[in-house]
Amino acid sequence: MPDQPTVTTPAHRHTQSFLNAECARLAIQPGLGLAGFMVVLPIAALLAIGLGGPENSVVILSPLVTFALPAMTMVAFWWEDWPGSSLRPGWSALVDTLLIVVAGVVLAALGQIIVGRPDLSSLFDPTPGPGDTPLFPAALPLGLTAFTAMLQLTLVWEGWPFKRLHRLPAGIAALTVSWLIALAVHYAAYDLPAPAESGLTGQNGPFSREDIAVLLALCGSWQVWIFLVWRGWPIHGLQQRWLRILLGNLLVVGGTALTYAIVCGAAEVEPPVAIAAAAGFNAAGLVVGLLFEGAFRPRLSPPWERAVTLLTSAAGGALVFAVLLAYAETLTWSAANAEAWVGHVCVNSLGLAVILHVAVCHRWPFDDKTDTPQPEASTQPRQPRT
Repeated sequence: MPDQPTVTTPAHRHTQSFLNAECARLAIQPGLGLAGFMVVLPIAALLAIGLGGPENSVVILSPLVTFALPAMTMVAFWWEDWPGSSLRPGWSALVDTLLIVVAGVVLAALGQIIVGRPDLSSLFDPTPGPGDTPLFPAALPLGLTAFTAMLQLTLVWEGWPFKRLHRLPAGIAALTVSWLIALAVHYAAYDLPAPAESGLTGQNGPFSREDIAVLLALCGSWQVWIFLVWRGWPIHGLQQRWLRILLGNLLVVGGTALTYAIVCGAAEVEPPVAIAAAAGFNAAGLVVGLLFEGAFRPRLSPPWERAVTLLTSAAGGALVFAVLLAYAETLTWSAANAEAWVGHVCVNSLGLAVILHVAVCHRWPFDDKTDTPQPEASTQPRQPRT
């Protein structure tokens, strides 16, 4: 595995073949991103409303997709798309997607055991009865914590120390650690009410589900901002890995705490609204940072590019949030609410579709024009900073 994630590796540390392929990809942006958007939108729409309407989709698919996200991160960024990477592009995308779907269902079943008891029928039932163990919304903090931890290990910790292993055990180790972190948060911090006939196991932690969800959503916003929209700037060029990891964690954790204090403390924004707004920014940041990756780079100097990408992500997130919330408030909700559906659409539908298309499927069916080799940072000499 390379010393740094590909997305945050400075240009002077990439191989010439990688840079040539990247230049070829940048030359066809933003057309490449627009073409990919036509692939992403149907997937996002299917996940958002395809299971009998918005409410059924959020109640059933939101937990399943949330638990699949850490596995998708493992396949995309740790396993380098194995096992699909050994197959032809079309079959590669299909095999990797099926693997992620199966992993999501298995991990969701495990999450159900943790918050209550085994009840496979409730995994796919939008209206669970007395004694059933519904995943929504009780198990969402568990899955979101595992996904946030997996992204932190992948982007901020740069895969350290697991990248010393082969990619397959390294990915499994990272997924295991992310789940251990999620379990620690669940048992030490989660306040889980358990009505008598719910099938859930109650806990008396210091933080409610919404408190944890706000923190995780804001943490995801800082991860997306620094490591995807800004590609690791301002710390990606530092030579020492330990310093990059330290400063990256300070930025993400400190920024999350500060934003939480401002949003939920000083501004007194209601948690559901804060979660949905942060999810909107996260979705827009993924679109700008991954789908339209580098669209502004050939046209703007680095400071202006960073400013434009951040403003585009913020404006796009605000627009997505406003439009989706306005539509959701026209609907009737019982098991879920408008803000929960907005968060589901942004992260579990649009966000998953973007990562799946770009990072897992390598923009298939456009992969023949955009596929790029991995940087060989471990075999090339380090160049001094300028």
